[in-house]
Amino acid sequence: MEDIVYKPVILIVDDDKNICKMIEASLHKEKKYEIQTAQNGESCMKMIREDKPDMVLLDIQMPGMDGLETLQQIKEEDPRIQVVMMTAHGTIERAVNSMKLGAYDFLTKPFARDRMLVTVNNALLNSSLRREVDELRTELKGKYSFGNIIGQSGVMQDVFKSLSKVVDSNVTVLIQGESGTGKELIARATHFHSKTRADKPFVAVNCSALPESLLESELFGHEKGSFTGAAGKRIGKFEQADGGTIFLDEIGLMSPATQAKILRILQEREFERVGGNELIKVNVRVISATNKDLEEEMKHGGFREDLYYRLSVFPIKLPPLRERKEDIPLLTAHFIKKYNEQENKSVKDINPDAMELLQNYNWPGNVRELENAVERAVVLAADDEITSRDLPPAVRSIGEKQIYEADNTLASWIEKLEEDALRQALLECEGNISKTAKKLGIGRATIYRKAKKYGLTMVNN
Repeated sequence: MEDIVYKPVILIVDDDKNICKMIEASLHKEKKYEIQTAQNGESCMKMIREDKPDMVLLDIQMPGMDGLETLQQIKEEDPRIQVVMMTAHGTIERAVNSMKLGAYDFLTKPFARDRMLVTVNNALLNSSLRREVDELRTELKGKYSFGNIIGQSGVMQDVFKSLSKVVDSNVTVLIQGESGTGKELIARATHFHSKTRADKPFVAVNCSALPESLLESELFGHEKGSFTGAAGKRIGKFEQADGGTIFLDEIGLMSPATQAKILRILQEREFERVGGNELIKVNVRVISATNKDLEEEMKHGGFREDLYYRLSVFPIKLPPLRERKEDIPLLTAHFIKKYNEQENKSVKDINPDAMELLQNYNWPGNVRELENAVERAVVLAADDEITSRDLPPAVRSIGEKQIYEADNTLASWIEKLEEDALRQALLECEGNISKTAKKLGIGRATIYRKAKKYGLTMVNN
């Protein structure tokens, strides 16, 4: 079957039918456009609403609703539609004014066919790029929606409710929580739900990943020759984030000198590049994060008090995973699905014993550690179900510790080791009793009896 090729739709609007026919004939020769025509602004708007063309060739001089008024209505209806104005020599000034209203370009009648085709192709390329950007933006907003951040526990729902109140404001947000709790995910969700900043940059900076000598240049940029190795001018992260959001992760590790410069930006909305004298003004929302107790740091002089209060206009505390264990089954299911796709596996579930181990473990590494554990389990799972054997030793040791604490006799320890050895051997031998007996060096009857005792799956062959 032949692939269907999408052809961009071009709407030609001119009260002179002969001009419409001439342009239509020229474009039809290219055999790559769908062409529509209209003779006035009202008909144009009707077709815009019904057919959503990719671009419009629009005459300025028309009776009734003229080209400029029609242009304004098109941009209100769908700003992604590219409009090229067509004008006679006497109305070039009006055509230039149309650019201020959102027109992509203008053509002066009579225009050469080659000139028209170049303008049309450029406008269509611009339209395609804008639509792709909008689609990516929509995809990002969905990916980083609060609804997609897994957490049905009461404490996480409180976090989402709090943040939803400030997504459209410019207040600074300080996210505090242990490593691995998802601080950057929360920061991105806050940015991509802002009506005024979502289409602007989100720039993340890990303040702990750079030495102090480079962090200042990374944040503020530098001028050529400002220090050894500065071969050219560098634009810093604050300039890159202009209009959008900058996320300062691990801000508690900044030196006092850099803290002072961050304070100035928050107060004055301006800074200088390293080695420069020019004041650069920016409109940036600052979201910061730390796993340190900044109030305790202030008491010992490790963090500026004035900066802390500037950063924490809206503080958010992310709970560790051990304080929201009711989210563990949801997170586990999410990660199983994720790594099934990445590893081309077909794990459907996790057995109750393994889930109990996940629930009982303390998760010092929080959600990040849980994700790593599930990824490992998906890779190791020999069947369509994760078992306790597939979990990391640290997680399995919780169950073993509980058993040993309940009955710490030598006999119980030996029995547990025997069960584990038999379970693993049966797994490797796909439940085959004969192969398992040979592997462990014991008789089939013993394998059969002990497998029944421990409730293990086997195959009679």
